[in-house]
Amino acid sequence: MGDEVTAARHGRRKTSARGHRSVPHTADLCIEAWAASREECIAEAVRGVVAGFADIPAEAAGVTRQCEVIADSDARLLAAVIEEVIYRMEAAGEIPADVEVSASAWGVHLRFTMVGSDTAAQVGAVPKAVSLHGLRLVRAAPGWTCHVTLDV
Repeated sequence: MGDEVTAARHGRRKTSARGHRSVPHTADLCIEAWAASREECIAEAVRGVVAGFADIPAEAAGVTRQCEVIADSDARLLAAVIEEVIYRMEAAGEIPADVEVSASAWGVHLRFTMVGSDTAAQVGAVPKAVSLHGLRLVRAAPGWTCHVTLDV
């Protein structure tokens, strides 16, 4: 079994420059992510959220969607980005196969590669909302780390 799988199953953070993992939590989906920059940490959190409920085939055709998200704190920015993902799933039936996050004047610019939710295999409960309890996005040597809980 690979080191990444072993670390994920035993709840340990892999010591790579960036990544994400699910954290056991009763009836909710909890994701922790880490990366060198705030923006890449947010992107890893999005990847972790999607991996928590969907398995997207590598050959799935995607379409690019872009938007800007603003918030008054880093933690609220993380929540707003995840809420954007949930909104797009509910309103357009699309989920991000990948995401690029870059800093903007007031928050972050998101560039999603979206696929139809019908192209993915459901592997977990679909998130319905972001919980503010325990929400964090903070600078932590040597980069950034975050934690988000989603109601499913």
